[in-house]
Amino acid sequence: MRVVIQRTLEASVTIEGEQVAQINKGLLILVGIEDSDNQEDIDWLASKIVNLRIFADENDVMNRSVKDVEGDIIVVSQFTLHALTKKGNRPSYIKAAKPDFAIPMYEKFVTQIEKELEKKVQTGQFGADMKVALINDGPVTILIDSKNRE
Repeated sequence: MRVVIQRTLEASVTIEGEQVAQINKGLLILVGIEDSDNQEDIDWLASKIVNLRIFADENDVMNRSVKDVEGDIIVVSQFTLHALTKKGNRPSYIKAAKPDFAIPMYEKFVTQIEKELEKKVQTGQFGADMKVALINDGPVTILIDSKNRE
């Protein structure tokens, strides 16, 4: 699984003109799923994200997690995170999981984030044409790949 984590002042997801998710302080998480992903990837990534210390403490040092600051989370599926760009100028998405595998994995990921955060998480809609708006706080943007745990 690959994720792009963005610390937000506010973020929202709109589908066909209707806002389906909206948060203020928190995280916008874009997640891409591949066929080799499993429950271990979900568990590790969810724990890592919720406990990632990227919010400022009283000394303005990034020392608090989204859980510590009682922030919110929006999770949005994004198969393009697995784009292969080595050949030519048209990205290939053959590494991105097909919906029959990706949708249940996405749903398990959202459920695990909720369990770790101890509150409801907002989402986009898998496969929909979504308009994602964001005011990135910092900006703070972090990339994590569960297959490359650095």
